[in-house]
Amino acid sequence: MKKIERVQTGLRIEKRMLKVLKGLAEHLDISVAELIEAMALHAFEGKTPFGSETISKIDQLKAVYDLELTAADSHGLSEQD
Repeated sequence: MKKIERVQTGLRIEKRMLKVLKGLAEHLDISVAELIEAMALHAFEGKTPFGSETISKIDQLKAVYDLELTAADSHGLSEQD
């Protein structure tokens, strides 16, 4: 295990997306922070962080929480007034 130093941050994130992340983290038995770290490390190397079984679980969670956003939406989001 590599030793790291974590810091507290004030991350703001879309509400339904957070629900999906929390559900997935619970399913994987890890924290949301660990899930985000893993996703970022995979993305930094151009690798996909999830296999087909996990993607199926994500699709189920997205349906439960009505999350219809896709990667194509990532640069076109704005907050409600």
